[in-house]
Amino acid sequence: MANALITPAWITKTTLAHLMNESAFAKYVNRDYTSQFRAAGVKAGESIDVRLPVQGTVRDGATANLQDVNEPKATITMEPEFGIDWQFSDFDLTLKVDKFEERYLQPYGSRLAAELDLRIAQRMYKKIFNFSGTPGTSPATADAGLTAGEQLDNQSCPRGAIRHFSLTPRANRTLVGGLAGFFNNQSTLGAQYQSGMLQKSLGFEPHMSQNLPSHTVGGLGGTPLVNGANQGIINAGSTDNPRADYTDLVTDGWTAAAANRLRAGDVITITDMYAVQPLTKQAMSHLSQHVVMNDVSSDGSGNATIRVFPAIIAGGAYQNVTVRPGDNKAIQVLTGSASTAYAQNIMFHKDAFALVTMEMEVPGGMDMASTADYDGVSIRFLRGFDITNNRRICRFDLLAGYGALRTAWAARVTQ
Repeated sequence: MANALITPAWITKTTLAHLMNESAFAKYVNRDYTSQFRAAGVKAGESIDVRLPVQGTVRDGATANLQDVNEPKATITMEPEFGIDWQFSDFDLTLKVDKFEERYLQPYGSRLAAELDLRIAQRMYKKIFNFSGTPGTSPATADAGLTAGEQLDNQSCPRGAIRHFSLTPRANRTLVGGLAGFFNNQSTLGAQYQSGMLQKSLGFEPHMSQNLPSHTVGGLGGTPLVNGANQGIINAGSTDNPRADYTDLVTDGWTAAAANRLRAGDVITITDMYAVQPLTKQAMSHLSQHVVMNDVSSDGSGNATIRVFPAIIAGGAYQNVTVRPGDNKAIQVLTGSASTAYAQNIMFHKDAFALVTMEMEVPGGMDMASTADYDGVSIRFLRGFDITNNRRICRFDLLAGYGALRTAWAARVTQ
């Protein structure tokens, strides 16, 4: 087909199609807030708070028990743009459409997809507190997916919608092998055998991704304990005590004067502090898990303050633990051995995370210029001529923001 069909609109739309087809995160997370961002004209570095569903307490009897309404919010921040820059000669303009797509647009679309997925995963996994798996061991049985699914069930994550399970290549290999004899459905077995990819099963849809993050555990050391009873909140949701997003937990017993005892993304539990079902507030049989929000160092006496998410809340509409922690209660780090990196597989509901992209301005004076948008994801293509060096300079640009909406509806499975 003649090169006359290589138009800026075709280049942009074709590259965006490859980007979305290759994505293991971008096309599965919530993109409903894009229009809100675009209407507000949000720029890089700016944020918007979006409202999340409220929770409430239930009364007994006919007498009203009025409660304050404090809507929880999540922040989505627009980050600096990124993209790919390239150049080609006039000779390349003689390529047919299919060759131009094969040589340029498909690889660049795949690269942008990998980068977008990596940025979402790297930022969001550190906000996920549901944690399972054995550090150092790749998941290889049905229990890996079922345990992560159980954690989402315990957080009242809807089962009607598809839950996505992004797996590293190794986890995909071990799960396909481990589940080869588990299914009776011959079409599922056949599809797994032919593709080498785990198929939809056990309540989730799997996606293999090379762009999942690894988490490096902090240096640990010592015998960490809670330092001071009743830390956290007793009744979040009232006017005098609105819902908190985190708790600064005062601790001691760490190795003294040591940097990075914990890393952002480490997950901890505290002895005797059990999780509660988010709707009924009934105690569950497992300890409440909390993710560390910042790197934590100890002082000369082995003291350290740990900022954890979710906040420790022992009462009210947003209660998430049975009791606030007692003094000298032991702290356990679940994420693995000290200073060791572990790959993180992620199961998530669509509304766990949000992606927004801005439709960027198309400047004048370009040889070619176009933007394309597909279901809330937008990219820009520009081409200009470098008269000094007799070459055509091109760029793809993407301006994106990321947010953790309901990370209780996501779970990490370590390996």
